[in-house]
Amino acid sequence: MAAAKKTRTLSVLPIDAPERRRLPPLLRRAWYGLNQAFRRRITHLEITPDQFTVLRTLLEGDPLGLTQRELTQHMTSDPNTVASLLQRMEEAGLVGRKAHEKDKRAHRITLLESGRAKYEAARMLAIELQSEVLDVVPAGRREEFLEELALVADACKNAAEQSPRKSG
Repeated sequence: MAAAKKTRTLSVLPIDAPERRRLPPLLRRAWYGLNQAFRRRITHLEITPDQFTVLRTLLEGDPLGLTQRELTQHMTSDPNTVASLLQRMEEAGLVGRKAHEKDKRAHRITLLESGRAKYEAARMLAIELQSEVLDVVPAGRREEFLEELALVADACKNAAEQSPRKSG
């Protein structure tokens, strides 16, 4: 007996129905609004939201520093974006590079004291913004909401990894 194929049912509303909720525009609108609000709140620190993410990732990572590849993976970003970010951050004195102890082709990216200070200042603003945004979710549901959002994020990442790449 063949296993029954699991089917998913979605309620289909007309495309112009005001109550229609679509995941991509909602995620984009949420991310764009959060990113813009944070960008405006940290502009006086002369860092960007992406640079804040680099600083946080380095602070939370290996105390010896992370390679550019590791940083790219932890940030869920692409190598060219991270390379460009790191170049600007190194020039600004926020991060440093040192030779990797085992891999001669790699460097460890480390957080410098000025980068740590910028991170600490921006972190307080990030926490305030997160609290402000999450206030729209009832207090008793916030953790559940974040857990479900993490599941959605993981499903999106898995879908990307399993999707074939377009060849040249």
